[in-house]
Amino acid sequence: MGSMHDPVANADPRYRADPPADDTVARILAGLDGEARYDAIAAVNREIAAWTTNGVLDCWRASPATPPHIAAALEDFVHAARVLPDWADPARIGAAEAVFVEMSMLSCTLLFCASLPECYVPVDLASVLHTAGQLEQHTDYRVRSTAAMIFPVMLRGGLTAPDGGGVAQVLKVRLIHATIRHLIMRGNPAEVMAGGETEATLAERAPDGPGLHRALYARGWNVPQHGLPINQEELAYTLLTFHYVFLRSLRRLGLGLTAAEEGAYLHGWNVVGHLLGIGEPLLVRDMDAAERLFAQLQARGRDAANSGALPYGAPDPRPALANALMRAMQDEIPLRLLKPFPTLLTRFLCGRTNARELGLMGPVAIVSHLLFVALMGAVRGIDFLVRLLVPGFSISRLVSRVLGYRLTVKLLMDQTRPLKLPEALLNGVGETVQGWHHDRKAPAWMNRLELRLRPAGASPTSRKAP
Repeated sequence: MGSMHDPVANADPRYRADPPADDTVARILAGLDGEARYDAIAAVNREIAAWTTNGVLDCWRASPATPPHIAAALEDFVHAARVLPDWADPARIGAAEAVFVEMSMLSCTLLFCASLPECYVPVDLASVLHTAGQLEQHTDYRVRSTAAMIFPVMLRGGLTAPDGGGVAQVLKVRLIHATIRHLIMRGNPAEVMAGGETEATLAERAPDGPGLHRALYARGWNVPQHGLPINQEELAYTLLTFHYVFLRSLRRLGLGLTAAEEGAYLHGWNVVGHLLGIGEPLLVRDMDAAERLFAQLQARGRDAANSGALPYGAPDPRPALANALMRAMQDEIPLRLLKPFPTLLTRFLCGRTNARELGLMGPVAIVSHLLFVALMGAVRGIDFLVRLLVPGFSISRLVSRVLGYRLTVKLLMDQTRPLKLPEALLNGVGETVQGWHHDRKAPAWMNRLELRLRPAGASPTSRKAP
């Protein structure tokens, strides 16, 4: 293996990021400093806001007011990055979309209580999330920005139809990642690595002033110790939390899918991974491979945390991030006795080791804990027995849907703080959530019970364009 600072010779995914996106941002910011740098970033943000649907990306051109070098860089990136891989299977993508829509509000419960908490386990990844906006103080930002990508890519036609928005949203995220890397690294990551710059050298450069982009620029980064920020390994790990952790959680709740459905769901998200710039060696094809890769990446992240080698020498950011997420969910649960349930469900879905590292193993009211354990045991036992006579019967599915509906309505579909999506996509999300009022797998009486258990007056509505 070559030198650590040789991005070609080094095969370690921690030292590889996303060259096409990084080169695009480097072209845009080349030779700029101070306010000119942030003006260019603002121009990019204005342009990508126009990427409303996949069809818009076909033959897309920047607006005449955009500086020519920025327009050329963005146009080249869109032309190359919008294309699905030749191995993408529209039928399997459609099956993945069907799984997401079928699971509906349960998908949101697992996002809050499994996928996002698992995202915080690798300490380097948690540190980047912490740096990019002090997210423990703005939990809804992380939740809503994640949902703003998941919904468009998983709604019907999100990746394959011209009026879908998945490809457009993913390319936006990809450029945002590249901008964060460029600011933290003070340049194109590949060039910084080649020069061997470390945190000590970068720290000598003063920040330009207040603000998120300036805060990122002020931080610096120790590449030899932590790899690149938002590197291939971290991107692959995050993708695993969206598909593998979701599927694993369904299994743990006794709601596992068929092998074909699981394979289709992995395939759909692998297409998303390709669009995000993740290399094919890190895209898993089945649950066994996903389990091995997930364990490997978590173990590496755990080693980094246990070594005390935290970026910036800061305290471990993971407990603050995880507990802020738990508080956001608890705030939406009216009964005091049930408020610990999100934390207890997260412990169950993520495991005690991860929950401990996330600071989620603190004391819980004994009555709430006993009630949760009794309910989980009774629910799984009753579900197994009754489903032998009544197909589709599932108390755990009912409870997860009710919790997911409350979290979806309160945290994602609040009309005073709509998701940052183009109007047409936002309307599509609202209409999809409205359609989640009926669980077609459940008996009619369970659907009636679910409606009674939902919060009064909490009904998401699609936003009508003026």
